[in-house]
Amino acid sequence: EVQLQASGGGMLQPGGSLRLSCAVSGFTVENYELWWVRQAPGKAPQWVSAIKPDGTTRYADSVKGRFAISRDSAKNTLFLQLNSLNAEDAAVYYCTQGPYYWGKGTLVTVSS
Repeated sequence: EVQLQASGGGMLQPGGSLRLSCAVSGFTVENYELWWVRQAPGKAPQWVSAIKPDGTTRYADSVKGRFAISRDSAKNTLFLQLNSLNAEDAAVYYCTQGPYYWGKGTLVTVSS
């Protein structure tokens, strides 16, 4: 079965960094486009980043230059590196297979 299990969230101060992981099962991370999507309380889900099977990456303007998406084929795991965090980054982060398969998210909070 397809499963995407995000982990690594936590509470950080503004300017902090965090690395999120997504353990994937049921398919290999190199074979499908994978996304990170986040949702803040009371807000609509927001697409954050994508990585294609060929390794091409894309980012939302709000995170470009601060976040980095990557994958580890040996571990069949997707990652999102979050740097220079600000209050607007606080959300539940989900890893997805495009828009089709979603797992449980991991919570990132930003507080001083």
